[in-house]
Amino acid sequence: MTQIKNALEEFNPWWKEKFTLEFKDREILSKIQKFMSLPHIIALTGLRRVGKTTLMLKIAEDCIKNNINPKNIIFFSFDEFRETEIRDIIKEYETLMEKNLRDEKYLLLLDEVQKLSGWEDKLKSFYDAFGKNVKIVISGSESLFIKNKSRETLAGRIFEFKVKPLSFREFLVFKGISFAPAKLYEKELRRLFWEFVSIMGFPEMVGIKDKDIIKKYIKECIIEKIIYKDIPKLFRVKDTAVIESLLSVFMENPGQLVELSELAKDLKVSRQTLSNYLTYLERSFLVRKLYNFSRSMKKTERKLKKYYPTIISVDLLFGEDILSRSKVFEWVMVEQLDAEFFWRDPYKNEVDIIKGDKEKPLPIEIKYGKIDISGLSVFMDKFKIDSGFIITPDTEETRKIKGKTINFVPAFQFLLRQ
Repeated sequence: MTQIKNALEEFNPWWKEKFTLEFKDREILSKIQKFMSLPHIIALTGLRRVGKTTLMLKIAEDCIKNNINPKNIIFFSFDEFRETEIRDIIKEYETLMEKNLRDEKYLLLLDEVQKLSGWEDKLKSFYDAFGKNVKIVISGSESLFIKNKSRETLAGRIFEFKVKPLSFREFLVFKGISFAPAKLYEKELRRLFWEFVSIMGFPEMVGIKDKDIIKKYIKECIIEKIIYKDIPKLFRVKDTAVIESLLSVFMENPGQLVELSELAKDLKVSRQTLSNYLTYLERSFLVRKLYNFSRSMKKTERKLKKYYPTIISVDLLFGEDILSRSKVFEWVMVEQLDAEFFWRDPYKNEVDIIKGDKEKPLPIEIKYGKIDISGLSVFMDKFKIDSGFIITPDTEETRKIKGKTINFVPAFQFLLRQ
């Protein structure tokens, strides 16, 4: 119990002294704050190093500013305490602080909670016992709801928020830059867009331009931690070499159409094993799967899917050839627009991103070099859509073609409008 006591004192500096957090505004914070007054558990999920812990500490700081007793705010991370029970943390806290959780209002912040074995049942038991007095905020570097059991256990008790890498707008905030009106600062914003791309949205990398530093950070702080620590423990995978190879395939060639049998043969694994590994990478937020758009859900499920990595190859990222720049440009827009659908027909007409609903889809084509509008035009005709977008590095214009409107918008402008 001494270890828990020491950890509690280290994790909760506000118990002894004034607490000030160096915090740059994140767009998701205001969304979370709306739910803080409700009794439900708040769950923050997302890739490693995107700022979940910082958001939890910001919640603590805001509560202190709103006159909640700092000694009633409890933060604990399971990152290095995987065998520690919630009840033991609370018992040690109550002894240390001479408190009783049934007597006052409290805030409990549990970081990396998924590393606690059987966390769902343990959290449910705690919530049912103390939920009236204790507001609970948890975080996880993998999806906390990988298993149906997790959703079933906590149904009606929890709201999940996915914390993403920085948006372009957030990046400008972190840089302390406010260029408005945007048209006046186009040259600066174009340059900053590519600087933003180079850090892949990781808050700790803002201001870093050295390729070697970024490469080492991505490899050691994110990929290796997830591939060699998180995935083996969470999914009981013994041989991670294939998973690492699979991720490398996507990092080098984002946006691949995946035919499971062929890729499984290339990697020398069974089709089912490959399917499982893809799921593990998705649930660890290392890849995103895009479905081929159709107004029929059955057709969507049957068609080939595209896979994009959340983190791209650093060598590709800093490549100066047209092919590398084109791949990176498409990748960053897919990530920034949180894409879920693309479109491709049997004749290989294709649109990179489809947003909106099934009845009024919005086609968005990403073009770094030569601009070809044929795929976009076919989609607009097929689905009777009047307008679409082509995102480019520089071009800004509007074209009327066969009574339809195609808007060409520079990437930085499009992202600032989101």
